[in-house]
Amino acid sequence: MRSYLSHVARPVEQPSRERREQALEAAGYNLFNIAAADVAIDLLTDSGTGTMSTDQWAAMLQGDEAYAGSRSFERFQEAVSEVTGFEHVVPVHQGRGGENVLYGALITEGEYVLNNTHFDTTRAHVANNGGHAIDCPIDAAVGGASDYPFKGNFDIATAREHVEEVGAENVSVVILTITNNSAAGQPVSVTNTREVAAFAADIDATFVIDACRFAENAFFVQERESDYADASIREIAREQLSYADAIVVSGKKDGLSNIGGFVAVADDPELFARVKQRTIMYEGFPTYGGLAGRDLDAMATGLREAVERPYLEHRIGQVRELAEKLSAAGLPVVEPVGGHAVYVKADQLLSHIPDEEFPGQALVCALYEEGGVRGVEIGSFAFPDTDRPEYVRLAVPRRTYHREHFDHVAETAAAVVERHEELTGFEIIGEPPIPELRHFSAELRPVE
Repeated sequence: MRSYLSHVARPVEQPSRERREQALEAAGYNLFNIAAADVAIDLLTDSGTGTMSTDQWAAMLQGDEAYAGSRSFERFQEAVSEVTGFEHVVPVHQGRGGENVLYGALITEGEYVLNNTHFDTTRAHVANNGGHAIDCPIDAAVGGASDYPFKGNFDIATAREHVEEVGAENVSVVILTITNNSAAGQPVSVTNTREVAAFAADIDATFVIDACRFAENAFFVQERESDYADASIREIAREQLSYADAIVVSGKKDGLSNIGGFVAVADDPELFARVKQRTIMYEGFPTYGGLAGRDLDAMATGLREAVERPYLEHRIGQVRELAEKLSAAGLPVVEPVGGHAVYVKADQLLSHIPDEEFPGQALVCALYEEGGVRGVEIGSFAFPDTDRPEYVRLAVPRRTYHREHFDHVAETAAAVVERHEELTGFEIIGEPPIPELRHFSAELRPVE
């Protein structure tokens, strides 16, 4: 397995328990409102929080900051084509910028969008364009009880039921999220991808792959889908993405960069023209998309590194190691373990806290208060008015933490498990007007 040397080190101090308690109260018991300086181990997200390689830093020195037609864009375009197979690409500042550009070009008022499971910003962009987001996860994805190897798959039978209800003419987009973030980071098979593409074509809908973690998904395909055991990660990724009409990617995930993303379109000149015009309006000229040239070079290098098996073995290996340690500490984790994070069944540990009092939020607050570990709730607080499991996600930044950090997380978890019956739920005392994004800024208080 590959390992990494640390050429740059940043000291991290553990704030006192008193300081953590004060910070948590001042933040309205919302971990997004906690200052990074008050966090010891930050597992809030893996988006843009990883460590770039020496090759990526070296590539940044080549950055061409021309407004239009830079050499950095040419190198970036070449990397996207090489890794994904898509020739028509526009960069954006990050994944949600790509969602704004793409879904604004595809969705109109009253239309329906089907997804294996919408994540927060995807659901918000569908709603912002007047659409209705519908989740179509398979049964094995709900509750995390099954050891089915592709729990992230899209349930076509469920999707067809929705189509019969709303009419095929009203379904404009079908999305497949790989890996399936809301379903515990679980992978999607190539077979399912092919079937979803055929389904989308059958109802004349645009098929989009949300490919933020396409390389991690390809790793699981190689490991679990027998037809692809002898294929390379790059070959698997290119085939899986080839079934899409368009892809949207956050470069902050499998681009291995701290910022950036892109939208790529297959052979649809009209759609690509609309995407480029929206990029000019919201992101920047289509050859820089809100990014510095050096960021394009870093992302181009990262895309190529992401499809190297030794990197993915290390990446997935770290997540699995953390899961083993947390399970040994007494936390009920979702199995099989997904790609980018360990998901904890908060409602199983905190069965005395009803769902409407957000057991997941109770757990993330307890982990922070106990050991300065920041995670995020992925349940009814993050996804109101949806039937989601009460999960806590502990996302692992890429190439950043070491075994001693995971040991600290496990020790923190064990201490929380020991006193879990003392934990109480929460109630919301203030939230923003967009319900799909409330967990980013809402404030809570403990239930008396």
